Amino acid sequence: MPHHLLSIQSHVAYGHVGNCAAVFPLQRQGFEVTAIHTVQFSNHTGYGEYTGDIFSPDHLMKILDGIEARGALDNMSALLTGYLGDKHTGEVALEALRRIRSKRPDALFCCDPVMGDVDRGFYVQSGLPEWIRDQAIPNADMITPNQFELSFLADMTITTLEDALQAAARVRAHGPRQVLMTSLEVDELADDQIGLLLDNEQGSWLVCTPKLDFPIPLNGAGDVTSALFLAQCLKGAGPEQAIQFVAASVYALFKQTYTAGERELQLIAAQDVMLNPPQLFKLQKLR
Repeated sequence: MPHHLLSIQSHVAYGHVGNCAAVFPLQRQGFEVTAIHTVQFSNHTGYGEYTGDIFSPDHLMKILDGIEARGALDNMSALLTGYLGDKHTGEVALEALRRIRSKRPDALFCCDPVMGDVDRGFYVQSGLPEWIRDQAIPNADMITPNQFELSFLADMTITTLEDALQAAARVRAHGPRQVLMTSLEVDELADDQIGLLLDNEQGSWLVCTPKLDFPIPLNGAGDVTSALFLAQCLKGAGPEQAIQFVAASVYALFKQTYTAGERELQLIAAQDVMLNPPQLFKLQKLR
C-alpha cells in the first residue's frame, strides 16, 4: 500500500508552483497525495498580474474536517507544507499535523519555510516569518529553506560554507533533524555552480550542479525540491543517496525547461528523467 501524504500549499490554475509543483512529482514517486490549497490563483505572482483568492483559515479548516471525516488522516505518513500566506493559515497546518500524529505519531513533517528570497526579500505577510521560526520549525522533522530563509531562521549572514553549516546547526538545535538548504551560493562555489546542502546529526553533504542562465528566474523549484526530498526520506534513502538524487532530478527538470525555452517548469515533459535522472553530480562530504 503506498504512503499517503497531506500537502498544504498554494495552487495555480496555470503553471507549476505550490501544490501544482509538488503533488505530481510525489505521485510519480509512488505516493498518494491529498492536497489542501491555501490560495487559488490564475498563475504565480512572479508574472506581476494574477487573479484569484486567498482562502480563509475557516475555509481550510472545513476542508481539513471534511477529509478527516472520510478517514483520510488515519494513516498519513507525512505532512508537507509550503506557501502558507499568513500565520492563521499556519495554525491550520499545525492542527492538521496534530490530528495526523494523533493517529500516527511517527508521521514526518517536512516544512518548506516559504517566506522570501535573496532577490525579492520577504514576500509574505508581516508576522509569518517569525511564526514559521517560532511555531512551525520546532515541530518539523525536516526543513528545506533557501539561503535567504535559512539566514533569517538562524539570524546570521551566510556568505561561506562554514556560515551555512553554522546556520543549519543553529536551526537544528530548535527541533528539525534535517536541514536541506537550496539555492546555495557562497564564496567557495564557482559563479556557474549552485549548491544543495544537507545537514543532519550524521554529517553534512554538498552537491553542486551547473547554474543555467534563465532569462527570468524560475518559480516552483523549491516546491519540487522539498517534495522530492520528502519522498526520498519516506523511501528510506540515506542522506548521500537522497541529496544526490534530488540534485540530479531537479537539474534534469531545469535542463528540460531551459532547452524548451519555457518560463514554467516542464514537469510533464521531464517526468521520466526526474524519476530516473541521467546524470549524477559529485557528492562532497563536508563533515
